[in-house]
Amino acid sequence: MKLIVGLGNPETRHENTRHNIGFEVIDELARLQHSGFSSGKGKFVYAKIMEGNEPVILLKPMTYMNLSGHAVIAAMSFYKIHYRDLLVICDDLNIPLGSIRLRAKGSAGGQNGLNHIIQCLGRNDFARLRVGIGPDHPVGSYSSFVLGTFNAREREQTDRVIPLSAEAALDFVSHGIEHAMNHFNTGKQK
Repeated sequence: MKLIVGLGNPETRHENTRHNIGFEVIDELARLQHSGFSSGKGKFVYAKIMEGNEPVILLKPMTYMNLSGHAVIAAMSFYKIHYRDLLVICDDLNIPLGSIRLRAKGSAGGQNGLNHIIQCLGRNDFARLRVGIGPDHPVGSYSSFVLGTFNAREREQTDRVIPLSAEAALDFVSHGIEHAMNHFNTGKQK
């Protein structure tokens, strides 16, 4: 069984913000499999899908971004998920909008949700898919930027990268992180 976690913030006021792109990818994966979400045994909602013969739990923490690790630990414990079977999907301000990057391990890179997961797990060697939200220009307040919504041009690019991110996540399930990295790490999408 695999666990795919999309990071974001709960509540409708956070919908369509840059920080919630992880939730959008999870929603796309659930939509592709015609699966709905239920409340989990912890502060998360989840959907169950199958990719080939592999069961997959899609998870959206309801803890707010900075406390995402609590939901991930609860789900891993309940479903008996090994850290090698975990993929975390999050936004990344340091990657250009329209790009994705998969890694088998690494630092949080300034992403607070990812940082909290690393702290709670006590390790950083789990797979992650970073979805670029980086601006083409400098920003004043990073928190205002990530909690802001995409403009129309940015939304077009985001709407193209979300299905690509979902495809990359399913490739991780079927073939592992190395295969997904080799096939989906991108430059800027057109």
